[in-house]
Amino acid sequence: MGPPGKRGERGPTGTPGVKGDSGGVVYTRWGRSDCPQSSNTTILYSGVMGGSWYQHTGGGSNYLCLPLNPIFDKITSGSQGYSYMHGTEYETSSHPNIFPKNVHDHDAPCAVCYTESRGSHLMIPARNVCPSGWTLEYKGYLMSAYHGHKGRTQFICVDGNAEGTTGSHSSQDGALLYFVESSCGSLPCPPYANGKELTCVVCTK
Repeated sequence: MGPPGKRGERGPTGTPGVKGDSGGVVYTRWGRSDCPQSSNTTILYSGVMGGSWYQHTGGGSNYLCLPLNPIFDKITSGSQGYSYMHGTEYETSSHPNIFPKNVHDHDAPCAVCYTESRGSHLMIPARNVCPSGWTLEYKGYLMSAYHGHKGRTQFICVDGNAEGTTGSHSSQDGALLYFVESSCGSLPCPPYANGKELTCVVCTK
C-alpha cells in the first residue's frame, strides 16, 4: 500500500440541523401575574409569592412563586409544626407614591416566565436599564424583609408596576416585602445616597 494522498479541499457547509430542545432561560417576575409581552416570553405559570413568617428565626429565607393549582401527595393528618409556607404581603404604607397602585397589605402575585431565544438571565440592583445587547424583561425596585424582624430573606426585584392579588387587601402578615434603601458608610456615597430606594432591572440575552 502506498503513502496517503494529499488532503482534499474542504467541502461546502451542510444544511443546519434540527433545533434541539435545550436552551432558553426561565425567570420569575415578582409582583405581577403576567409575563412581559414586549420581550417575546411565554408564561409557564402564575401564582402567589410564598415565604416564611416574618418573625420566625428558622425556615426558608427565599421567596417562592407558588402555583394556584397545588398537587399534594402523601400527607400526615394534622399540623406537625416544623416548617410553614405563608403568603407574602407588601408593606408599602410609608412609600405611597412609588408604585402606581396602592398595594399595601395586599398579597403579592408572581409569574414564572420562559424565553426560548435567549439563554442568560441577569438581575442588576441599583439600575433600571440593561447593558448594551441585552433585552429588558422588567424593571422595578429592590425589596426584602424588614431589617428589625427575626426572619431574613433574599433581595428580589419587584416589578415597578406591581399589583396585588384580587381580594387580598387584609393584613394577614406572613412573609413581608419592604423597599430597600441605600445606607451610606461602607457603601460609597456618592455615587449612592443615603435613604434612597434602590431600583433594579431584569435582563436576558
